[in-house]
Amino acid sequence: MSWEGIEGHDRIANRFALAEATGRIAGSYLFIGPEGIGKATFAKSLAMALACEDPENGLIACHKCNSCIQALAGTHPDIDIVQKPTERTTIPIEFLIGTPDQRLRAGLCWRILLRPQLASRKFAIILDADNLSEEAANCLLKTLEEPPPGAVIILVGTTLERQLPTIQSRCQVIRFSSLSDKIIRQVIQKEQQQNGQELKSSTLDEIAHLAQGSLSKARLFLDEELALFRKKLFKMLSEKPLRGVDLTRETIGIVEAVGKEPAVRRTRLRLVLDLSVDFFRTKLHVVHGLSCLPDNVLESTIDAYSDSPEEIVQKLEYSLDARQSVDRNANLGILVDAWTAKLERA
Repeated sequence: MSWEGIEGHDRIANRFALAEATGRIAGSYLFIGPEGIGKATFAKSLAMALACEDPENGLIACHKCNSCIQALAGTHPDIDIVQKPTERTTIPIEFLIGTPDQRLRAGLCWRILLRPQLASRKFAIILDADNLSEEAANCLLKTLEEPPPGAVIILVGTTLERQLPTIQSRCQVIRFSSLSDKIIRQVIQKEQQQNGQELKSSTLDEIAHLAQGSLSKARLFLDEELALFRKKLFKMLSEKPLRGVDLTRETIGIVEAVGKEPAVRRTRLRLVLDLSVDFFRTKLHVVHGLSCLPDNVLESTIDAYSDSPEEIVQKLEYSLDARQSVDRNANLGILVDAWTAKLERA
């Protein structure tokens, strides 16, 4: 089975097709998997297919009926999508239960109770479930435990550790895996050809490797400026002593280069921190005699890196902590300053 725009998740799609055919679609799901692999797209495609007026065999939406047209346009009255605003660090509680003056008479938990207008059931998709505050998550518990008849609620997150146990216990967990290098290579090549461009086979291989299973990350690596920054970053991380001021300046520069949109800047900073994590993790593998995938840029700087295993682990932990803090910090400059200062002192 294959859904348009969905790559690498046929097994899960087939599972849902069988569940629908046998009347076993659950009321609450928790989609878990790495960023950038298509979980949100899958959730939206699933809702569209389940709402479709004339689906093909295998739960494939027709893309022609009124329900599909509205789903594709993002205007379907029965498909409710909630996500974290770019300027906030968590999903506001009012998105779920309404503002104080409309408490329990507005918000997703109220809308899911209404009679469907177009489809035969209601759908609620909560993106950025990692960013639900404990208060907001607790507001969802009753809705998840007792969803309205036929309603389907999907939460989309990255790891189980970032979801409350009470949320986990009320949802059927669906685990999504990283995409293979082959799939990423094929998708990037197809997209480039559609844009009238052609990449060298070696470039496609390198991008697929660097993406680490994430299609959205692979698209970012098409940026030549980012590829050059990667080389510069690895060189700075390999220097001893590490020059925190220079690392801060270069990191802020590459983050601000993408524009003023907060969400885009956060995405760019996450990528920089992912690269740093990759650098220290690879060096740790080398120190312990473990094999690593070929990467000429990484290998050339790793050889010049001389920290002890304990120092490498500490810097790796600092980078992982900074990566997890990106969505919780309003001021990215302060976060970068703190990260580079810790690396410099390690």
